[in-house]
Amino acid sequence: MSGSPSKRSRMPSPPQDPSRQASMQYYSSTDTGSSISSMPPAGMSPDHAMRRVTEYSLLDFKPELNTSSYVNVVQEREEQEVALAGLRINLADQTVYPGSFNLHNDTVNIVARLWNCPEPASFKEYGCFSGAGTVGSTEACLLGGLCLKFRWRAWMAQRGGLSKKEARKLQPNVIISTTFQAAWEKLFKYNDVDPIFIAPRVGCFCPDPEDIRAAIDENTAGVVAVLGDHYAGHYHDVAGICKVVREVNAAKGYQVAVHVDAASGGFVAPFQEEVPAWDFRLPEVVSISASGHKFGESCVGTGFVVWRQRENLSDHVAISVSYLGGKGESFTLNFSRPASGPMVQLYKFLRLGTEGYRTKVRAQMETAKFLRDGLKAMTHKGLPRWIMIDGGDSGCLPVVSAYLNPALKLAYDDIDFQHIVAEHHWYVSAYAMSFHHPVEETTLPLFSDAPATGTMMRIVVKSNLTMVLARNLLSSMTEAIEFLDGASEGYLDLHGTRRGKGTQHHTGHVC
Repeated sequence: MSGSPSKRSRMPSPPQDPSRQASMQYYSSTDTGSSISSMPPAGMSPDHAMRRVTEYSLLDFKPELNTSSYVNVVQEREEQEVALAGLRINLADQTVYPGSFNLHNDTVNIVARLWNCPEPASFKEYGCFSGAGTVGSTEACLLGGLCLKFRWRAWMAQRGGLSKKEARKLQPNVIISTTFQAAWEKLFKYNDVDPIFIAPRVGCFCPDPEDIRAAIDENTAGVVAVLGDHYAGHYHDVAGICKVVREVNAAKGYQVAVHVDAASGGFVAPFQEEVPAWDFRLPEVVSISASGHKFGESCVGTGFVVWRQRENLSDHVAISVSYLGGKGESFTLNFSRPASGPMVQLYKFLRLGTEGYRTKVRAQMETAKFLRDGLKAMTHKGLPRWIMIDGGDSGCLPVVSAYLNPALKLAYDDIDFQHIVAEHHWYVSAYAMSFHHPVEETTLPLFSDAPATGTMMRIVVKSNLTMVLARNLLSSMTEAIEFLDGASEGYLDLHGTRRGKGTQHHTGHVC
């Protein structure tokens, strides 16, 4: 009979899902049950070890929906392969990996020419501009700041007839906006440099060059101009700052220099025709730093610093090494570092080219304008819902920044707004209008005309934020506002359920 047990036993078993089977093996394994707080006594299989590591990221926000960070979150398969190839190469071993170090130099040369650095006299000798690939813009900023410090000490020693030992006891200052990034806090805190902060106005974000003029004294080693502040994307008036520095130097015999922190704008401004000179075309600019993993589009953490010349600048931080079988020169704070950073950056330069970067920046600015116009169109009780404080539609970073209109006297702030938008899987930055003084350890107002208790929010339009995603983000922000209005006015409870007589019903996915 067809239904006999012997016949049924010969029927094939249903196919097993390999991924499900692997998961069952993983979660039933004894080496997945313990917490990770110390090295395990025995090893585990490669598959289990990888799963234990990667499961941490399951608790993260989706990187593609993170509009808070400037860090690039997308990469091509070939770019990942280039990054992996660079992991096995230590750029400190220049004599072992001369080809890779030549790649590093070629990448620095591209960056230097992009920023209009004049070819130094030493170029024929070294085959490279004075600069370095770094782990990120923080290291690049620290290197630029240290050169300003040592340059100033050499000047003070000559000016006052001091020995090098006596000059080392002197402590310079650096003038910078209160909208500085964390890299500069490290310079002030770790390297004995006094900060002189210039607080901008809320609607501008850019320090007044005349305020800088008043702050300069003989102890000033340099002024930091920011090309794209991370709060709202404004470009400082670098030409105006340089003009003030030039006039003060001429009148008082100083040698104050300008470092441009182009962490975010260094790979945006060169592709915006409307942006006035901000780089080495201005004689007072002696160094520039930037991140490659932001708008440079690198998939790994990398940065660059370029100096106008070696003499009295990068030679202050150059270390000559001969114990690796040859002679090499190191500018970076960290000696050992993988070649992945410059290798991936060169890949992106070759992959996109000038026109590719220009097209990318144009698309990002258009998407930012779409979001900005959407926020401008939001009103409440006849008043604008948002006060826009970013750089606008051109001549700035593709960043949208605003704060909820104080005149509306809302029961919630920008940080509450951030939390509700996160329920839609979007991560939007919100923060207080304050900064931490790195030396005095106090909290101070970010702006000269706004209290430290104020809040604001920011959206960074990265290359992966397409118009399709931007429409969803704007819709999510609209729903978040509707929910906050309803909750604060008593129309909704915390679960988004409408209150009132009769049957309660859900208003939709608003939280």
